[in-house]
Formats: sequence, structure tokens, C-alpha cells
Amino acid sequence: MAMRRNKVVRWFVSWLPHRVTIILRTTLRWEHLAIAKAGRRWHRSLQLRVIGTTLVISTMMIAVLGFFLTYQIADGLLANAENAAHAQAVTGLNQARSLPDLNVAPTSNSVSEQFMLTVGSTLQQQTGVGDTNYYVMVGLRSNYRTFNPGVSPTVSSSSLPPALVKAVEKEQLATSAAGGGDNRLYYTPTTLTFTTSGQPSVPALAVGTPLGNYYELYFIFPLEAEQQSLHIVQTTLIGAGLALIALLAAIASLVTRWVVVPVRHAAQAAQRLRAGHLGERMTVGGADDLGALATSFNEMAATLQGQLRELEELSKAQRQFVSDVSHELRTPMTTIRMAAEILFDAREGLDAAAARSAELLQSQIERFEVLLVDLLEISRHDANVATLDAEPTDICDLARRSADDAQQLAERRGCRIEFRLPAEPCVAEVDKRRVDRILRNLLVNAVEHGEGKDVYVTVAGDRDTVAVAVRDHGVGLASGEEQLVFERFWRADPARARTTGGTGLGLAIALEDAHLHGGWLQAWGERGRGSVFRLTVPRFAGQPIAGSPLPLGPDEADMLTSAMEAGLVPGTGHA
Repeated sequence: MAMRRNKVVRWFVSWLPHRVTIILRTTLRWEHLAIAKAGRRWHRSLQLRVIGTTLVISTMMIAVLGFFLTYQIADGLLANAENAAHAQAVTGLNQARSLPDLNVAPTSNSVSEQFMLTVGSTLQQQTGVGDTNYYVMVGLRSNYRTFNPGVSPTVSSSSLPPALVKAVEKEQLATSAAGGGDNRLYYTPTTLTFTTSGQPSVPALAVGTPLGNYYELYFIFPLEAEQQSLHIVQTTLIGAGLALIALLAAIASLVTRWVVVPVRHAAQAAQRLRAGHLGERMTVGGADDLGALATSFNEMAATLQGQLRELEELSKAQRQFVSDVSHELRTPMTTIRMAAEILFDAREGLDAAAARSAELLQSQIERFEVLLVDLLEISRHDANVATLDAEPTDICDLARRSADDAQQLAERRGCRIEFRLPAEPCVAEVDKRRVDRILRNLLVNAVEHGEGKDVYVTVAGDRDTVAVAVRDHGVGLASGEEQLVFERFWRADPARARTTGGTGLGLAIALEDAHLHGGWLQAWGERGRGSVFRLTVPRFAGQPIAGSPLPLGPDEADMLTSAMEAGLVPGTGHA
């Protein structure tokens, strides 16, 4: 039993610090969360900041004002009590000086006791029975009798302030040496605390003076009434201060609500307007500044709604026009192409100028047909009628097949296309035709702008996504052009001849195709360091993606090479 108890004790001793640490960490975590939540609420709520600031400032001002008033009232009460005590002490001293045997030296304790009783009785008759507003202490040095008119003596001589006793004794010695004379009054200018029998300590004023050549007389005036008055004043000031603070908080809350609530409604209306709810309007509640704000907001929303409707109609008309023109041009283009092919086939029998014209006509007709195809495709995306024919496809094989056109151009430029592919297939549900068009466009652009340097194609996949990155080391992109490259008819180098470039719609169509898959098409580039275009698509059609297995940056090819050398991503190849 003892061994088991010792084991339990050792286990508890080892378990307790761990539990205490967990409790402390949990408490600190909750405290940090509460502080962070309060900080966010403070910074986000204008009404809370106004009310809080008003409360803090008003509390400080009321506290300072209350302290000042309390000090002034207490000082006034003490001054009045000192004046009343001095007057009453003078009256009592004059009564005591009229007694016989005042300057007769006491020959025994009974004689001194009798004289003390006579002084007490005289002062009691002066004040009247039942008057208990002061105490009287009379006697020889350090041997006093206490009298309270109408009440039995209860005050101890130890309650007297030492400084007052010393001053009275000094005056007593001086009077005795001079052979008698009038004695001065001494009193404490501040409060003191004395203890009565069976009662708590209370503040009081003490007044002392020599009485004749041998006795001392002290008056003690309790300040219970003044203390009660001051307590009532303090309680009243605190209550009034709290009520005033609450009133100021309510006023601040009401005023800020009048201002903040309409502004908050305006912010919510602006957010709904931004989300596409063009019919959103604010309620006009009056003719003041806030009403003017609501009216201006409604007018602005109405103007934006009208302009956006006009833009939508104009855009719809433009898309319809492009689509109609593209369709209508296909028929005459077919006839023109047939005539151009006849001239191109017979160019050997023509003179040099006519043969060159036939070749130019053939190439421009091909380029014009590509432009028509791109215009029809972009019009389908604009009209939201583009469809996705998704099927499981190995992206690695698709990337190799897409490099055929770009490989011929690379051979003419004196460069090559290098593939960095994983050993295992990267299968994803995609539309082969659209992904093939994206990759062909990216590869042709990379070779054209690569300035004769090799182009790297990297394929990688994870559980949810598959990505293809095309890296070139050519002219690159300037800052801010990562988004501009996907705009229609935008060119990085306006000085390039139009005959050397495409239609200007390739990357715009590629971006729309990527979005149709629920994926991303992103670009990175720097002047002189080349560029990277990364396509990321989900493995399963319609599945949202949260990231890409390939980084978007200048060194993804080198990073993958290092990974392959380490055996993490096996497999390389060349086109």
C-alpha cells in the first residue's frame, strides 16, 4: 500500500507542472485572443472609439473636478471647525481662570483631583447637560482627568498630540518663571485621531493652554459631524459623476449613431453595388448633410447603372458585330484562298515579281484565316457559349505533341526545346484541343522571344493539380506587364513588325481557355532574364484549386533540375 501511494505521489508531482504549464499557456492564448479581438473591434468601430474616448476624457475631467471640490469643501469644513473650536475654548478658558485656588500649588493628589473636578463641573455648567460636542482634559503634567459634558470621561491622555503637549508645557514653564500671567491657546491646525472607550477612532481638533501656574487645560472637538458631511458630499459627487459619465456616454452613443449608422449603410450599399447589385439605393432620411450624402450616392449609383448598361449594350453589339463579320468573311475568304492557291501553284510560270506576289498573297491569306478563327473563338468566350470537352489526358504527352510547330521555328532560330518531365504520367481531365492550343501558343511565343536560347518545358503534378511551365531566357517582361500580356492585341515591343507576330489574341484566348478549365495561366518576367508562363489545371474537371505544384519564378527549371538530380522528380527529355 505504501509503495502504491508513493507511486501515485511521484506521478502527481510529475504530472502537475505539465498541467500547470498547459493551463498557463491556454490562459495566455485566450488573453491574447481577447486582446487581439478587442483591438480589431477598436480599430474597426468608429462608434466604439468615439464612446471610449469620451468616457476616458470625461472620467478624467470629472475625477479632477471631484477631487478639487472635495478638497475645497473639506478645507472649508475644517476651517469652520477650527474657528468654532477656538471660540469655545476661549470661553471655557475664561470660565476656568475665574476659579479660586487657580495658582495655589497642590499639596496632595486629593487637592489636585478636587480642583480638576471643580474645573470639569464649571465647564459642564457652562455648556449645559447633554452637550457632548467636545471633551475636556485638565490636570498636572501627564496626569489628566477627562470630562465630557453630560457624559462620563472616556478619552485617554495618549490621544493628545505630542507636539501640542510639548508646546503647552513650554508655555507653562515660561508662565511660572514670570510669576504668572495670561496664557496663550495652542491648537492643532490639522485633524488627529483619538480613541474613546468602546468607540472607533474619529478625527478631531485639539486645543491646549496652561491653566494657572500648575495645571493644563485641553479641549478635544470631535469632527464626526464634519466627517459625515464630507462623506455625504463625496457620495453625492461620486453618484453625480457616475450619472454624468453615463449621460455623456449615452449622448456620445446617440450622436455617433446618427452619424455612423448612415455612413455604415452607405458602406454596405457601396459593397453591394460593387458586387453587381446596380439597383442598390440608400434611404434618404432628411435634408441634412447625411441626407445629402444619401441623395448623392443614389444619383451616383443611378449614373453608374446607366453607364454600365450602355457599356454592356455597346460591348454586346461589338461582340455580335465581330462574330457576324467573322462568319460572313469565311465565305469570301474560301473563294479568295482557292484563287490564291491556283496562283501559288502556278508561280513557277510567272515572272519574279508576280511569283513573289503570289507567295505573299498565300501567306497573308493563311494569317488572315488564323485571325478569323481567333476572332470566332474569342467571340464564343465573350458570349459565354464556349464549352469544355474534358477527358482524362496525360499532360506530358500533350506537351510533347504541342511542341511540333514550335520545334520547326526553334530549329530555324538555332535553339532547342528541352523537356523536364516526371517519370509517372500526369493525368488530368482537360479539353485536349484547348490545352494543346494554350501550349502551342506559349511555346511559339517562348521561341520567338527567346533570342536563340533554349526553352524549358516543365511538367509536375500533385494530388489535386497538374502544372506546365514554359521558361525562356529572352527579352523578358517589364514590371507590370505580367497582366498586360493577356490583354487583347497588346504587344510588349510596339516596334516589332506586325508580320513577325501573331494575331495578338493568342494569350487572351489561352487565358480564357485556362479559366474555362477552372485553372490559372500566370506570367513572370524581368528585362534581360526572360519569362515564365505557368498553366495550372485541376486533375478533375470542376474541382477548385488552391495552389500549383510548380513555382512561378525565374529559377523553376533549375530547381526542378536539382530535384531530378536528387532523385525526387525523375525523368528528362528533349524535343
